Amino acid sequence: MKGLIRRVCIVLLAVIGLALSPLSQAAYAQEPEIVDGIAAIVNGDVITYSQVRSLSMPREKVLRAQYHGDELVNKIKEIRMAALQDLIDRQLIIQAFKKESYQIPDHYVDERVHEIIRESFGGDRNTFIKTLEAQNYTLGEFKKLETERMIVQAMRSKNVKLQTIVSPTKVEDYYKNHRDEFTAKEQIKLRLIMIPNHAESGNASVQKAMAEEILGKLSKGAEFAGMAQIYSEDSSRERGGDWGWIERKTLAAPLEKVAFNLPVGRISNIIEYSGNYYILKVDDKHGGTTRSLVEARPEIEKKLIQLEAQHLQERWLASLRSKAYIRTF
Repeated sequence: MKGLIRRVCIVLLAVIGLALSPLSQAAYAQEPEIVDGIAAIVNGDVITYSQVRSLSMPREKVLRAQYHGDELVNKIKEIRMAALQDLIDRQLIIQAFKKESYQIPDHYVDERVHEIIRESFGGDRNTFIKTLEAQNYTLGEFKKLETERMIVQAMRSKNVKLQTIVSPTKVEDYYKNHRDEFTAKEQIKLRLIMIPNHAESGNASVQKAMAEEILGKLSKGAEFAGMAQIYSEDSSRERGGDWGWIERKTLAAPLEKVAFNLPVGRISNIIEYSGNYYILKVDDKHGGTTRSLVEARPEIEKKLIQLEAQHLQERWLASLRSKAYIRTF
């Protein structure tokens, strides 16, 4: 909140009652109405709707380019609720910090601000101040935010203590249960010729004879791309039957089985499927290999440490929440 005047306005809005809640009503339009009010109270401390929107706004901009209508409304509601929970948790952490009578010395914050100016603004303080003004922040408000970030980081470090050594058994178990994470996706570079059987017009035997003739020419060295351009009735005809790189589940099962078992450069026999005759060729293939446990171990250890950190942090935050008075609006 930016000063006493804003706090008074917020309280007045809450007392008279807002007709619409920006967290749950039609404020999700492309140009949302700017309203403010109390989004939550955490042990007496107020979190406002504007704070929620400020935190969620970057993600909202992305969502507005991806979704529309009710789907957009629901997506924005989700991220605003997540932003509110983040702000509630941050407030609980700051309150726990104050309860322990800890302090962040002013010179630590000043050093952090100087570091930001040096690293992000080339040491130009004036540009830094103008950037803050453009974002409607005063230097004092920015320092307050940085202080809060430092408090949250310090409290997490104190209360979320990690074991940096992961037992070999846990690593091995993770590897066995998540082998797909360490297996490169199998892909083939495919060409195909498709000849419809035209069974409805009684020409199936003629069409199959054509397919057999094409296969014969291919076996004698005819260029696959040229034959596809002449005979194929597949949508890839103009590209010489080229489907490019494909993964499993791209083709129908009978075609996939043949295609992914063909050696590179080999041409398939005629495959009859769903009223068509197919001839396939694999130009190249890659993937399908699984990294060994030795190769995957550093990545698994890092992931397990991160998962443990998330578990410990959530347990700590759950403890803070259980002892707090929290009311959302």
